[in-house]
Amino acid sequence: MILAGIEDEDKWLAEGIAGIQHNAFYMHRALDANNLRDALKCSALMLSELRTSKLSPHKYYDLYMRAFDELRKLEMFFKDESRHGVSIVDLYELVQHAGNILPRLYLLCTVGSVYIKSKEAPAKDALKDLVEMCRGVQNPIRGLFLRSYLAQVSRDKLPNLGSEYEGGEDTAMDAVEFVLQNFTEMNKLWVRMQHQGPVRIREKLEKERNELRDLVGKNLHVLSQIEGVNLEIYRDTVLPRVLEQIVNCKDELAQYYLMDCIIQVFPDEYHLQTLETLLGACPQLQPTVDIKTVLSRLMERLSNYAASSPDVLPEFLQVEAFAKLSSAIGKVIEAQVDMPIVGAVTLYVSLLTFTLHVHPERLDYVDQVLGACVKLLFGKPKLEEGRATKQIVALLSAPLEKYNDIVTALTLSNYPRVMDCLDDETNKVMAMVIIQSIMKNNTCISTADKIEVLFELLKGLIKGLDGTAADELDEEDFNEEQNSVARLIHMLYNDDSEEMLKIICTVRKHIMAGGPTRLPFTVPPLIFSALRLVRKLQAQDGNVVGEEEPATPKKIFQLLNETIEALSSVPSPELALRLYLQCAQAANDYDLEPVAYEFFTQAFILYEEEVVDSKAQVTAMHLIIGALQRMNVLGVENRDTLTHKATGYSAKLLKRPDQCRAVYACSHLFWVDEKDGIKDGERVLLCLKRALRIANAAQQMANAVSGTSGPVTLFVEILNKYLYFFEKGNPQVTSAAIQGLVELITNEMQSDSTTPDPASEAFFASTIRYIQFQKQKGGVVGEKFGPIKV
Repeated sequence: MILAGIEDEDKWLAEGIAGIQHNAFYMHRALDANNLRDALKCSALMLSELRTSKLSPHKYYDLYMRAFDELRKLEMFFKDESRHGVSIVDLYELVQHAGNILPRLYLLCTVGSVYIKSKEAPAKDALKDLVEMCRGVQNPIRGLFLRSYLAQVSRDKLPNLGSEYEGGEDTAMDAVEFVLQNFTEMNKLWVRMQHQGPVRIREKLEKERNELRDLVGKNLHVLSQIEGVNLEIYRDTVLPRVLEQIVNCKDELAQYYLMDCIIQVFPDEYHLQTLETLLGACPQLQPTVDIKTVLSRLMERLSNYAASSPDVLPEFLQVEAFAKLSSAIGKVIEAQVDMPIVGAVTLYVSLLTFTLHVHPERLDYVDQVLGACVKLLFGKPKLEEGRATKQIVALLSAPLEKYNDIVTALTLSNYPRVMDCLDDETNKVMAMVIIQSIMKNNTCISTADKIEVLFELLKGLIKGLDGTAADELDEEDFNEEQNSVARLIHMLYNDDSEEMLKIICTVRKHIMAGGPTRLPFTVPPLIFSALRLVRKLQAQDGNVVGEEEPATPKKIFQLLNETIEALSSVPSPELALRLYLQCAQAANDYDLEPVAYEFFTQAFILYEEEVVDSKAQVTAMHLIIGALQRMNVLGVENRDTLTHKATGYSAKLLKRPDQCRAVYACSHLFWVDEKDGIKDGERVLLCLKRALRIANAAQQMANAVSGTSGPVTLFVEILNKYLYFFEKGNPQVTSAAIQGLVELITNEMQSDSTTPDPASEAFFASTIRYIQFQKQKGGVVGEKFGPIKV
């Protein structure tokens, strides 16, 4: 083949078109004059332009279409015997005397179509004659277009079932034989194109061949349209002959395209009934053929066929479609030893998709596919190649999407084994997919055994970081992952208390391996899940008897203590302290004084040893005071011990304003209005006076440092505490004390050395208005507030 630049090709194409137009002009003149001899002569000269070897397939097609249009006009002339006066039989003989073989065969095909239409000879004889004679052109491009023309002019004249050309000696099998023979010869020409030039232009040749593939594939389309081609003929003749040609041509491009053609053009029912034959050809294809795409499309078509009607499902079982597809995939992978992992995994993804569509109830089939994938990946390094891991994620996601229930997936023994084949990063991605599925479907996983399997699947999100440096983590992604795990833990529940405790223990076992970065996310939901169980036991009252019963509050609290202790060593002391206080509150509600006291003790130890930041200390101190105030299970001795510690630590905070606020907050520990017996007015007053001294010291220090007194906010806050306890009836807090404090604040605010502070002034003014409001109430309240002059 002569290959040249685009400009040269355009020039040669223009010359060829000009030659066709020139000779066509004289051909039309001869046709108008009913001059058969000149018409044949001019048409032969016109068709000689198609003998060129200078054009690429794309350009040659343009030239061919010009000639094709003219041949249609010539065919109309041949049909009208009255115009040229020669019988169609004689005309058929006459055109065979053309000088060059290519024009001769084009003319022969044109007259042949008229010959068949005249029915003066059996269609099968004319078709056989034409398809045999076309062998005279062995140039690949010229031969392909010639045979394409033959297929085109004979398509509506095949002895098809029910057509006007069927009957007598002509049968649908003759049409099949003609199309098959033409297909075989065209495929040979198409394959031969790859050998028509030097190796350096192989890529260009492949591109040119690709442009011509539809010429070959149209034969299979014609076969699929022949009415007489029933399942029997397709199974016994058509498919074996086509597959034989595909396998024997040993050409990658042809094999891939033609296998895909078979799948696309013939009916789904035929594919199902001939599955074994079709699949049997797959391992015989060239190793470089993209067989995964071919098989994937086949399984997709069969899946859609199964979905089209429930009535066809018995057919799938009858022909054992799953077993045949599974076996074929195994043989293909075995035959194509160089097939990339991604290709093999893609095949199993398609098989799994097919299985979930056609046999969704057969979990054993699903597990078998996963097992085959495990076998494929066994002994190989963990997948890190992007496309392969995406296919594994698709494989594992498919059952979740089909069943909308992770519990079903947990019954598949090979599911976790496939997960183990993933690299750490992809394992985490898949774990997130599983959690999202659970959240989306609100799935309840209610047994410890299932949770054991589930957390094995999720270990990529739960286990430690295996030495990964903290700065290598994407903080936002990491937080999202761990928050997802936390939400999942909240969803694990069972009404049976004993089973629920097993669930908690199972979760605890897994999350304890999480390491310092994960525990702060995963321990809190576990703690609250356990506290929910404690409250449920409390609601059951006497249903759980004795400590012999596995699910007892004491046993749960012991577990919680150990769990929070692990968190405190991470270290995450502020979080651990909060959880200790939550557990203390739960123990208080269950009337377990020793347990509540122990949790408070642990909280104070954490405060002493681990909480070092001054702001964190302030927050922690107020949390402890607030929790301690709500305790009613504590005896006098234990309560005194804890309140003494609280007031002591409050007074030792770093900044005096923080000290002041913590100390006056401690006053509430000695006056719990709702509970009789905790109303120690004297100690309340001691706390308030101590807070007042600290506030005064803070004011003096501000004066010493800056030469001006600081805001009087602390004094106003203490005044409000005095008013609170005064209203609650604390005898130690008198109107005189309040009066004195009001005057102190007024003097401070009027002092030239005090820094003006609008917020403090507004706060004090609001407090004064409140006192005035109480005075105006009259009655007992008004009388009580009466002595206070504001």
